[in-house]
Amino acid sequence: TGTAMAYIAKKCGIIFQPPSVVLIYRDVSKEQTRQRIMPVRNFSRFSDCSMAAEQLKNNARHKAYLEGVSLWQLQKLYSLLKGHLGGESLAESLERFRQEETIDPEEDMNKLDDKELAKRKSIMDELFEKNRKKKDDPDFIYDVEVEFPQEEQLESCGWDVESGEEI
Repeated sequence: TGTAMAYIAKKCGIIFQPPSVVLIYRDVSKEQTRQRIMPVRNFSRFSDCSMAAEQLKNNARHKAYLEGVSLWQLQKLYSLLKGHLGGESLAESLERFRQEETIDPEEDMNKLDDKELAKRKSIMDELFEKNRKKKDDPDFIYDVEVEFPQEEQLESCGWDVESGEEI
């Protein structure tokens, strides 16, 4: 659809009692900031956080409101709720989530199954989006040019030397 978003998500959080996802959003048509509370039902400390997040994001009643909220963020909220239901403190849940969601540069991703690989990719996408400079950011610079210091002589690699051999 070519229409602009009717709702712009500002903040998204979780309430433990009663379990609910809370969204603070801007209603573009009415120019108002509003709050939407979405009750979390049938969720326990044994539930799958990514499945719960997908179900909420695709729920017909909430879909338009959650357009600007990433699946990764919803998974994090469900992870915090799951930790709470399992008796963890908020600090413990946040630390566990941080460890689970950290990309290990030494990890061989070729050995991961599809589900784990998809999880790593979504973490990397989220990090990319968070760090990406957008045109309307105050410190956005178009067409950045960087001079790299040339102190020592550049070495050529064996594979980029011209050879008389046909490939």
